[in-house]
Amino acid sequence: MNILKNHNTNLIDLGLIEYQKAWDYQTQLFNRILEIKKENRDKPAQDQQPTPNYLLFCEHPHVFTLGKSGDEKNLLINTQQLADVGATYYHINRGGDITYHGPGQIVVYPIFDLENFFTDIHQYMRLLEESVILTLKEYGVEAGRIKGLTGVWLGEGNRARKICALGVKTSRWVTMHGLAFNINNDLKYFDYIVPCGINDKAVTSLAKELGRQIDMSEVNTQLLKKLVALFSLQLRP
Repeated sequence: MNILKNHNTNLIDLGLIEYQKAWDYQTQLFNRILEIKKENRDKPAQDQQPTPNYLLFCEHPHVFTLGKSGDEKNLLINTQQLADVGATYYHINRGGDITYHGPGQIVVYPIFDLENFFTDIHQYMRLLEESVILTLKEYGVEAGRIKGLTGVWLGEGNRARKICALGVKTSRWVTMHGLAFNINNDLKYFDYIVPCGINDKAVTSLAKELGRQIDMSEVNTQLLKKLVALFSLQLRP
């Protein structure tokens, strides 16, 4: 366990980046933090190296990703059809089922050592959700949670619709993967999957809810502010 908690966080904007490249970069950062933690175990407290934290913002070209416990049947199109719609597909190492990423969607990957903050995965997930809920509130959109389901939702019952999906991987309190927040993205791509393995709920975006295109940089700024406040981050560019 770290003696000195480190809230310093490296903020990195990856822009529009291929999924595999972003996944490889996440993995590199994730593994480096694990290496530092392993090295610290054999050192006295005064010689231990603080573990860094990273916060990655990006967008992806059209891609479907299936979590390690997901069902491949929830991808409703074949390899040729994937090519026809200009999308790729990856079976990855996060929790959760299948989801979609694409242009116009904000994707956030916190590569945190939770021992720098708190050792509670449930709290971590709820704070990620809260950052989106508070961001939506800035746009006059009321959002919340549905018991037993991850992510951020609008409406209830038959009118419930998902606006943000979450999926993470953790090892020794280090996190990777994160959240995908629908802003201006093309929602027709969700027709090609059973989103998150849930077949009786709709998917929406901020643009759809407000009936207009949204300034992505503005939403990024708002979301970042919420994450900084909720996790008490000290940002480093």
